[in-house]
Amino acid sequence: MRNEMSIQFSALSQNESFARVTVAAFIAQLDPTVDELTEIKTVVSEAVTNAIIHGYESNPVGIVYISVVLEENCIDMVIRDEGVGISDVDEARQPLYTTKPELERSGMGFTIMENFMDEVEVTSQQGAGTTIRLKKHLATSKALLY
Repeated sequence: MRNEMSIQFSALSQNESFARVTVAAFIAQLDPTVDELTEIKTVVSEAVTNAIIHGYESNPVGIVYISVVLEENCIDMVIRDEGVGISDVDEARQPLYTTKPELERSGMGFTIMENFMDEVEVTSQQGAGTTIRLKKHLATSKALLY
């Protein structure tokens, strides 16, 4: 059975934890392991933080959008913003790359996403925003979808 949800919220750093907990509560119905749940929460935090810090760097009234689809033992998430976009996605995906060293950013966001998820797809257009699609197949799932 397919189940889906969507949320949107202001691009404020205090909303990062809201996003992480909301997605975790939704995917809990698939009965992920503690490690899988932790990895997904971490990925959501990284993607949302990137949208807030990098996507809306000069627009504090931006919106972050998250949609999640659950089907069988697969989680398909899209996290997107309508911010400044990424000029060079390949460069941004390199470990330790950051455009905000003054904020002590580690430049490991995309690397973490790639290590914790089965698929990571990043599309971006300057001046129009960035979309990150993340997929994860759970190792074992009781698929408690009703």
